[in-house]
Amino acid sequence: MDTKKRTWWNDGWTAVLIVLAVLVIDQVLKIWVKTHMTLHESIEIASWFKITFIENNGMAFGMEIGSKIFLTAFRVLAVGALSYYIWLQVAQRARTGYVVLLSMILAGAMGNLIDCLFYGQIFTVSTPYNIAEFVSFGQGYAPVMMGKVVDMFYFPLIETTWPTWMPVVGGQEFVFFSPVFNFADANVSVGIIALLLFYRNELSHITFRKSHPIDADDEVQE
Repeated sequence: MDTKKRTWWNDGWTAVLIVLAVLVIDQVLKIWVKTHMTLHESIEIASWFKITFIENNGMAFGMEIGSKIFLTAFRVLAVGALSYYIWLQVAQRARTGYVVLLSMILAGAMGNLIDCLFYGQIFTVSTPYNIAEFVSFGQGYAPVMMGKVVDMFYFPLIETTWPTWMPVVGGQEFVFFSPVFNFADANVSVGIIALLLFYRNELSHITFRKSHPIDADDEVQE
């Protein structure tokens, strides 16, 4: 097989394997937490790292923007558009690092989309008093597209109290870093930050059109 064709083939499989690996890790973690912990239960791994089970209706790090159905529909569209864009980048032999980061973001979006689409169908509801259980498909706690996203990573790196002399927040507790997130969120965040740092040129020329056909004589980007 020609070296240039082999590079295109390898980048394609790299993207597929990254997506599969992230999805497996993300779902294994979420399912374990969902079926072994009550809602809001926390397991201390270290003073600065805890496994804390929460669920949210919104986007990464527990943010909530718009209705649940709108958010799920947006995720479906985003996953479809990003999948197509990655295919274009692989076909056009974009830099491997660019494809890797895009694949991480896609996998993270797909991981949370799985929660929204299916968790409400296959699990009983999680509460502070009861651990969720698997049920027959369609017998769960919510309709399709209305499932809640499972979060569990909590890193309270700094826990202190604002000085009393400070206006508004004086005397209140302060935690850094307070958001609870999951493995999918982490991949999305790392992928986006790395893209902004190292691939600004590619981001400034985003297009959903194939710029040229695959040709064995094309120059492979390093």
